Amino acid sequence: MTDMGSFQEAVTAWAAGGPGEPARELAARLPVRAAVLLEGPSDVAAVSALAASRGRNLAAEGIRLLSMGGAMNVGRFARLLGPPGLGLRLTGLCDEAERRYYARGLERAGAAQQGFFACAADLEDELIRALGVTRVEELVRAEGDLRALQTFLRQPAQRGRTSQQQLRRFLGTTRGRKIRYGRVLVEALDPDHVPAPLDGLLTSL
Repeated sequence: MTDMGSFQEAVTAWAAGGPGEPARELAARLPVRAAVLLEGPSDVAAVSALAASRGRNLAAEGIRLLSMGGAMNVGRFARLLGPPGLGLRLTGLCDEAERRYYARGLERAGAAQQGFFACAADLEDELIRALGVTRVEELVRAEGDLRALQTFLRQPAQRGRTSQQQLRRFLGTTRGRKIRYGRVLVEALDPDHVPAPLDGLLTSL
């Protein structure tokens, strides 16, 4: 397992009520200076892909991307990793609808809130808008998922939704698809058209 994976595993176990010593030891040994709190693994894939496209090695810079398993866990992760715990600098992405959870969790942990960047709906929505529906459909075809998309679009539940809304929902219909497309969509971005929250996050690191 990579150092990134080991730290994720140790912190996740700690957040679930396990011992904190493995995470403390890894943070000191690697060393880790900042943690990027992300809702799930698809966000980790997207941020990793953008960093790679800009020639950055976040792990070598002491920055760890952490999937929290849902926005509601931000308070727990902030307490463990922020001032009350490991004392790391915290930053990350959140959805606009969940901003209040992040604000409350970070405030209780004594962590700064200005380092967090909000997506209007979610990161997939930001990426689809940046690329455009036509380009995303081309990528779906290139990934071999066109037939699955066509089947999905024939479902009655998709009637009345915009093409952008349909694509966003399609990305979350199969396990692992959001993670794969988190990377695929970011790698297809024009460097001058990276969604503002994602660009702001990476620039702040």
